Amino acid sequence: MHFELAFVLLFSIATAVAIAARYFKFPYTVALVLAGLGLGIVQAFEPPHLTKELLFAVILPGLLFEAAFHVDFRKFMKNKLAITSMAIPGVVASMALTALFLSPAMRGMNLLEGFGLIHAMVFASLIVSTDPIAVVGLFKALGAPKRLAILVEGESLLNDGTSVVLFTLVVSVAAGQEFTVGGAVMDFIKVAGMGAVIGAAVGFAVGKVILRVEDAMVEITCTVIAAYGSFVVAEHFHYSGVIATVVAGMVCGNWAAQEGMGPSVRIAVESFWEYLAFALNSVVFLLIGLEVQLSSLLASWLPILLAYAAVVLGRAVVVYGVSGLLRFTSEKLPWKWSAVLTWSGLRGAVSMVLVLGLPDDFAHRELLVNMTFGVVVLSIIFQGLTMAPVLKALGITGLKDVYQEQYELARGKLGAIHAALASLEAMRRGREIPVDVLEPLERDYQQKAQEVEQQLTTLKQQSNRFNDEEKQEAIRRILVVEKDALFSAYQQGTLNKEVFEHLTAELDERIAKAKDAESHFPEEDASAPPPQALAS
Repeated sequence: MHFELAFVLLFSIATAVAIAARYFKFPYTVALVLAGLGLGIVQAFEPPHLTKELLFAVILPGLLFEAAFHVDFRKFMKNKLAITSMAIPGVVASMALTALFLSPAMRGMNLLEGFGLIHAMVFASLIVSTDPIAVVGLFKALGAPKRLAILVEGESLLNDGTSVVLFTLVVSVAAGQEFTVGGAVMDFIKVAGMGAVIGAAVGFAVGKVILRVEDAMVEITCTVIAAYGSFVVAEHFHYSGVIATVVAGMVCGNWAAQEGMGPSVRIAVESFWEYLAFALNSVVFLLIGLEVQLSSLLASWLPILLAYAAVVLGRAVVVYGVSGLLRFTSEKLPWKWSAVLTWSGLRGAVSMVLVLGLPDDFAHRELLVNMTFGVVVLSIIFQGLTMAPVLKALGITGLKDVYQEQYELARGKLGAIHAALASLEAMRRGREIPVDVLEPLERDYQQKAQEVEQQLTTLKQQSNRFNDEEKQEAIRRILVVEKDALFSAYQQGTLNKEVFEHLTAELDERIAKAKDAESHFPEEDASAPPPQALAS
């Protein structure tokens, strides 16, 4: 079958699966994997294989950039300790624990002669990266806390790069190269650090172009260059393309897009990346299902189950360990979240491609491939399908989310209405459009604003927490204005250095307290009835 026809079939199947999944309220990514498994069994057509070239050249940069582009850097930095702890030292610890659990289990079961610790470490290094796509959508649909979604997505953005670097180092050791802890640490820092530098440089260069143009097609093209260019440049110099793309995405999304893109251009750019992410996810999850040989997996069912248990156990120890250490910081996590973070650690295409990249003569390669494919499929199907019941059983979702959803809907409407009113006022001042045309539109928008404000008032009467959120947001904005005024006064020479530093230190302390209060709002009673005024 022609390559082009195979991709047309893949997109057609993905569309049908998406429609069916939405109708039956079934996790879309899980449905894609199941559809791929079914098509693989009946051998309906010959699909393109999930190769390293396809994943690294086409799929991974686009998915990573889209996710990083939408990460709020301020929220990311508020959780930087938790995210980086799980994504860098946590991944190393998870790899070590998984290998330590798996190696004696394989020997104890007498499953394979010669399968030692180094082979278990190879498997552990390629399986530790997580793919949260199947669960982040569920978090949003079920109203899970936003901070929890940020932790899961932020960790995944960084741990892909950590995993790829670790895998390269471990495979080189398995091949007989000299290993020292200091050398491995320096190699890791060099590969990851230079990847971040390249990503920042490419993102900055592209951002400068975006700041100087106002053309949707050009700016979309610039973001594509940032996504794939940063990856290609970093990989060319043997640094981490994954980390380069993540950094470039965050620079473009948090600086270039906000400073250099007008509203219509930003909508066009975000729509493009939203579609591209949907298309790439559809292809990769279908190919995961199609790549799996069920008969081969069934023949290795016991090693796969042992590997799956070792992976989940290793992640659980790391997540609960990090959560315990974070109890002594401002980023402490509820213990219930630790269970969710453990269970949300699904594995994906990166692991499969890494194991397929092992040399053909690598010891126990076939078993490693089966174990990896089996763990990926088990995690996507089993954990993906049970994620919603786990969230509900832990009480992380509930009727209180009705308040949150309606509050955000009303706030969004009010923000859009105020933007429209501001635009109408600008048209009036600029005399671009006759006043008799503008006045009816202004009255219409003012009436809409009153209606939405009444809805917000009703919501606040039902839930005090929204008053707290708005108050903290207002305080944070005022403090930022105060700090900006202090800096301007210092630059102009109104304040000397000592006074400026003293006032800035006081202000920074107040800002830190405001941020801490903003991230620790009290939970609402899940048994409370939904706001009646908005229920209709």
